[in-house]
Amino acid sequence: MENMTEVQEFILQGLTSDQSKQHVLFVLFLLLYMACLLGNGAILTIVLASPQLHTPMYFFLGNLSCQDICISTATVPKILSGFLMAHQTTSYIECLIQLHFFHFLGCSEAILLGIMAYDRYVAICNPLRYSVIMNKEVCLMLAVATWTASFFYALMHTIMTSRLWFCGPNVVQHFLCDIKPLLELACSSTALNLTLLNVVTGFICVASFFVTLLSYFYIISFLFFKFQTWQSRWKAFSTCVSHLTVVTLYLVPPILNYMLPSAGNTSEREMIITLAYVIITPVLNPLIYTLRNQDVKSSLRKIITRKLFSDRI
Repeated sequence: MENMTEVQEFILQGLTSDQSKQHVLFVLFLLLYMACLLGNGAILTIVLASPQLHTPMYFFLGNLSCQDICISTATVPKILSGFLMAHQTTSYIECLIQLHFFHFLGCSEAILLGIMAYDRYVAICNPLRYSVIMNKEVCLMLAVATWTASFFYALMHTIMTSRLWFCGPNVVQHFLCDIKPLLELACSSTALNLTLLNVVTGFICVASFFVTLLSYFYIISFLFFKFQTWQSRWKAFSTCVSHLTVVTLYLVPPILNYMLPSAGNTSEREMIITLAYVIITPVLNPLIYTLRNQDVKSSLRKIITRKLFSDRI
């Protein structure tokens, strides 16, 4: 089917048209974005600079931090520019590029969270075979498979959206180029696009969530029968609480966004839900992992001490 698009640019509605709120929101989102870059950048630095953290768990944590930086960079600068412009326009090509990277990075993080849950299951329930099951080759293969599958998942949505006919309305009821707001502007049939969005995206989120819940079911069962005291059980399980928190914060919002049917004007609800996993979760991830992780905090102290000692010399 030949592309019949007539619209050459879109206008993003943004979060608010109230100028008194825009300046406050600009400062707030700028601070959140800086916190995301600094926090996740610090985790990447710590993981790369600390040999004791060169394990599967921290390899995937480093991937998670990289994805958080990328998904915020793909969305937040556009949000910030929207607070400074009366009408935020984006070209048709730029819109498709943002759509691609938004779903590419979002999908890769959803899959990675499921892999991290499986990693914790193997580490706790099969500690003697952990280094064999989760060896370097397997970890690298899982990471490459995650990024590759996510790229083609996003490419599917990008190609399907590019084949739609946009004949006139060009105001996107969102602060970024997401699929559902764009489908509302299409003049051609969007049935296949919506089916792919609900089925494929829903399957990825639900599958990752199911793998996580199943992994933790086995972990809890193992801890209940393995350890006799509640203190020992909680000490072992506390290492997984941070990951379970991240999974809940990240996977529930897209499930609500893409699997629930739209009823009336839901743009405000969808924008708020989207904010949860493009800026709030990436900011919270470093805090959740570092505040509850003694290995990361110990490595951070060593790096700071080594840096201070070298500066004095």
